[in-house]
Amino acid sequence: MAPRLLRLLLVAVCLVLAIATSVPALDSQAAAPGSTASQNAGQDVVELRIDDEIEPILAEYIVNGIERANRQHASLILITLSTPGGLDTSMRQIIQAILSSQAPVVTYVNPTGSRAASAGFFILLSADIAAMAPGTDTGAASPITAIGGQPVQVDQTLARKILNEANAYLRSYVTKRGRNADLASTAVTDAKAFTEKEALDGKLIDLIANSPEDLLAMLNGRTITRFNGSTTQLRLPHPVLVPIEMNGREKFLSRIVQPDVFFILLVLGVLGLYVEFTHPGLFAPGVLGGIALLLALFAMHLLPVNFAGMALIAFALVLFVLEAKFPTHGVLGVGGLVSMTLGALMLIRSPLTGKGVSLITALSVAIPFAIIIVFLMRLVLRSHVWKPATGKEELIGEEGQVTEPIGSAASSGMVFVHGELWRAAAVNGQAIPKGSRIRVRKVVGLTLEVETVASPQSAA
Repeated sequence: MAPRLLRLLLVAVCLVLAIATSVPALDSQAAAPGSTASQNAGQDVVELRIDDEIEPILAEYIVNGIERANRQHASLILITLSTPGGLDTSMRQIIQAILSSQAPVVTYVNPTGSRAASAGFFILLSADIAAMAPGTDTGAASPITAIGGQPVQVDQTLARKILNEANAYLRSYVTKRGRNADLASTAVTDAKAFTEKEALDGKLIDLIANSPEDLLAMLNGRTITRFNGSTTQLRLPHPVLVPIEMNGREKFLSRIVQPDVFFILLVLGVLGLYVEFTHPGLFAPGVLGGIALLLALFAMHLLPVNFAGMALIAFALVLFVLEAKFPTHGVLGVGGLVSMTLGALMLIRSPLTGKGVSLITALSVAIPFAIIIVFLMRLVLRSHVWKPATGKEELIGEEGQVTEPIGSAASSGMVFVHGELWRAAAVNGQAIPKGSRIRVRKVVGLTLEVETVASPQSAA
């Protein structure tokens, strides 16, 4: 009964993971008929947040949020920015959604101390209104080419080609927005950055606002020119700010692509498969390990993974196995622990932020992993020399008593061994009288080949 319940539980877990990764969660914030949002139709301001590196999951969240705001006929879309940059492809998806949005879009670098660097600078200047909070900065938008999470040097012609294309893409919509395209280009060609005052004075942004409420008050009654050339007057006498959070699917996937979570999933996947291979028939470790490893592979597709870190982690696994097999007094085990920790720290290294697996997570995972691997491997190696506990092999070496004399010339008799009566023959062909102590030497079919054992009295 227990194995059946365990399998049902594993199937349920697999279904939940499949639903979470494929079906968008129900939109819990959709306005119901008669709700406040419906009553304030025409004054709703949808708020979206970019508060981390710009990657595919975040881009999907922003694009879906803009589409939803357009379906609900929101009067304005507010995108708050606090990002070091991100992937070019994800950035372009967001900009395309902003430029084609039916509702006006405002980008706002907030709160104080935030930045809209690199890809964030491109997104900031793409909106109908660009604003910044005091104590923020933007710019430094030169493209970086990275392989395996590390910046790389490319051919000068290719580097110039990438730079010129990024500059042309920026100027293509900055000019139509009526902003200073020449100054904006310096952020790409010279990696120049700007404070909020420098950006306002250089006509890169339109406003400096202390808070979202202050920004909306400044926008009320303002006439803006849309990307298609039409003009619109913003009417926000009583704006209702409607934040849109990530749905269940996006939250789930955004957690997976976190460096610490990715490393934990990778180690759990390897550990689960290792336990299943060394202890066949448990099922649960293999299933859960396979799921964890597949999720880690999904994250690996999105994260800037350094394969030198992967090699160090694989080398650590080899050292742990060798530590269990050879008496090295912990030398290989300590070496494996150091190798796995270094591999975790090198595993992910974004060229934009340097963000990767934390030292605490690396040690918290590597130490238990080393202990479990060494312990399981030693159990496997010891099992190879254990005496079989089932079948005919368990009778070899067992002692018993002759109940029917065993004659010479391979004439068989009866012996009582292991709580059972067996037909037996003497190994050396000698007769063994009734009542003698014997030891089993071999099992041939249903006959035991035995030899006599000296009793305690005769030995004395």
